[in-house]
Amino acid sequence: MSEIPPTQTLTPPMDALDSSDQSNPSEVRLIETLTSPMDACDSSDQSDPSEIPPDSSAADTNLPEKRKRESEPEPETQTDPTQPQKQHPMSKTSLCSYFRRFGESCSHGESCRYAHGEAELKPRPDNTWDPTSERAKKMAKTKEKEAAAAAEKCGVMMTDAVEGNGEESSPGLSKCLVNLPMKWSSDNLRSFLTEQGVVFKSAKKKKGMIVGFATFESAEQAKIAAEELDGKSIGNNRTLKVSDVIPRPFEKSNKVVTTQKLENTSTDGDINDSASNDENGNLVTDGSVSKGRSARDAVTPLAHMSYSDQLEHKKNSLAQTLKKLTRNARKACPNGVSLPEWILNAREIGGLPCKLEGIIESPLVNGYRNKCEFSVGCSLQGKHTVGFLLGNFREGVTAVEEPVDCPNVSKIACKYATVFQEFLQQHSALPVWNRLNNSGFWRQLTVREGKKACQIVDVDNPETNISEVLLIVQVCTKGFDDGQVKDELERLAQAFSVGSPPLPLTAFVVQDHTGISNAAPADAPLRCVFINKGGEGVLEIANDGEPRIHDHISNLRFSISPSAFFQVNTLAAEKLYSLAGDWAGLGPDTLLFDICCGTGTIGLTLAHRVGMVVGIEMNASAVVDAQRNAEINGIKNCRFVCGKAEDVTGSLMKEFLSLPEKPCDDLSIASQNKEESEVERAEESNSSVDPENGFNASTRATDETQLEKQCIPENNSPLHRFKNVVAIVDPPRVGLHPTVIKVLRTQSQLKRLVYISCNPESLVANAIELCTPSPENIEKGNNKNNRGWRNMSSAGLARHRAKSMPSSEPFKPIKAMAVDLFPHTPHCELVMLLER
Repeated sequence: MSEIPPTQTLTPPMDALDSSDQSNPSEVRLIETLTSPMDACDSSDQSDPSEIPPDSSAADTNLPEKRKRESEPEPETQTDPTQPQKQHPMSKTSLCSYFRRFGESCSHGESCRYAHGEAELKPRPDNTWDPTSERAKKMAKTKEKEAAAAAEKCGVMMTDAVEGNGEESSPGLSKCLVNLPMKWSSDNLRSFLTEQGVVFKSAKKKKGMIVGFATFESAEQAKIAAEELDGKSIGNNRTLKVSDVIPRPFEKSNKVVTTQKLENTSTDGDINDSASNDENGNLVTDGSVSKGRSARDAVTPLAHMSYSDQLEHKKNSLAQTLKKLTRNARKACPNGVSLPEWILNAREIGGLPCKLEGIIESPLVNGYRNKCEFSVGCSLQGKHTVGFLLGNFREGVTAVEEPVDCPNVSKIACKYATVFQEFLQQHSALPVWNRLNNSGFWRQLTVREGKKACQIVDVDNPETNISEVLLIVQVCTKGFDDGQVKDELERLAQAFSVGSPPLPLTAFVVQDHTGISNAAPADAPLRCVFINKGGEGVLEIANDGEPRIHDHISNLRFSISPSAFFQVNTLAAEKLYSLAGDWAGLGPDTLLFDICCGTGTIGLTLAHRVGMVVGIEMNASAVVDAQRNAEINGIKNCRFVCGKAEDVTGSLMKEFLSLPEKPCDDLSIASQNKEESEVERAEESNSSVDPENGFNASTRATDETQLEKQCIPENNSPLHRFKNVVAIVDPPRVGLHPTVIKVLRTQSQLKRLVYISCNPESLVANAIELCTPSPENIEKGNNKNNRGWRNMSSAGLARHRAKSMPSSEPFKPIKAMAVDLFPHTPHCELVMLLER
């Protein structure tokens, strides 16, 4: 047999190829491989594959794919060489990694599906660009500049002034300096002003904020300082901005402001928003500031969009976030280990780790929140206000606006906020909280609502379904006389009682908190409790009762304490839990671990579908609520353990998954007996009342170790080993602790995991560790003096931790679905099914 000349081997006749080969360069390369002389075949074998005998080994190994393509019918458009070839929708929408590294085309040449330069780059189907491209970077910088310009146009909404040592100053003599380095303290600010030759009286700044304050002796000094500092470059591309400080209304020294407000009030009582600074620099309300932002924009930024557009916006945003999982998991795969199949298949679904099946809309779009936390502060007009902050405190925003225009807040919650606001403005002698120097008395109002059990919900009037309301007022009693505080709280309770008669007020709780942030710990003391005992709106100090309300999910009644977690959108939560149960593959022989269970809503709603539920929660009050909820609904196959998930998950799984196989006939009997004993112990512990606070304090004083002993079965328990072990996790926004992730990975009997996340970024980080193959050699590097992790993203930290993952079978993403629990906001819940 004669060999084919090299020219014929390298340049096969193009007319010998069918139209599909010409339209796909990768298939042309396949034909070149098949006709290579490396196999030392004769020319007839290489020029006409159809003449090869059927029993030829070469035909068995090389040609079935070619024959299969020839036998498939091709569309008519593909047979016409004049028609443009059809490309993948994601083709040329990302820069080639080889090109990004070396600035040259890769070995694939023009056939590469990735772009080799900005000129070849195309927009993605969602009209976004590759974030690594120069075009995307320029667009991001443009957006940042536009946002900064908008912020400058709106002004600095700072209504709190830094006070200290009893010093007083006129409002026009205080200036707010914006865009200072966050690491600066007051000493750094004073040094900076001295270096710039600015004469000042005092200067103060808190670390962690971008704003500082300077006070001057005269208006002339303030004017010169503003001209000198405004627009000056400082730090890393920071531009300093000088703004006026809006004074607090309860400061008796600010008499000039009061006079100017009266002068700028029109005949009908409205404040003139067009006022500005006078020649002396004294501050008057600026209309551009008040019109720049609103509580509606700060709390519900998507309220201007139709609900269908909101859902589409959230779905596209989630898709982009999920793509990070594929990219980071690919990077995290250890050397020498093949990529998981789900990563290889990601290209077929646009780079997603699994199919995003859509988003489930909320049954109730307006007024859906059953819990609202209203800040107490000052409005831009200088009045005591109960509502929402107009921005981030780190940005120097402390102004508060009423929630009347926020579509996610119920009318009942708005009414209680109004009652509290009127009390502060007209009757209270105690100051509101100052966020800059951490002083004051009134801090926050929380309104929790409980809905009645009903099959049909009035979407137009959701307030008709509210049957109970729990009010929690957060105060700081440090430095105030106990007698004055008691009288003030009693008058506030009377105000709520007077304003509540058509409102379903159940209890009013006062929480004493001295921390910097309003986010009080779960065990923050409750100073006193007022409970509506007669049902006529009259509140009395409780001596023998607990402040609780009740809500309903899936025909189950849930008891909720003041600090317990409960989903804010009850109707949408029903759909969320139903979806999680459907994906979990539950059955009578299923052991369900409900991690971060809160008041036990997920486990209790799914208890009738499984053999046993084990709930884990760190909030002792929520665990007591979960046990009580199981008792209220007559559920006998649930156990709830109080403790951090990272501390108890491993021991619990080891305890339950190592049980000997026994028949489950005695399961219900044992569960019932143990539940009855637990209820008796709970009732005994609940019989003690805190005489000082006037309410039952068992939810705060429950010992975690005792709860664990009640909930973990003993070795002689007749519980059997379950064949199907499933875990449902619903962690807080920060995600699961790394220890919990390792426990879930290393429990080989756990084959299915349903992850419910309110923060998709945390889900991506946790899924990287759960789904990345374990390395052959675990890396245990020396982290001493290693500070690089401080600058890592959550995904980067997850990739780093994946290197030390113990040898175990990884999970793989199967499917994902979003549930919109927060209409009018960018947030939603994301559910992902992981299996192995």
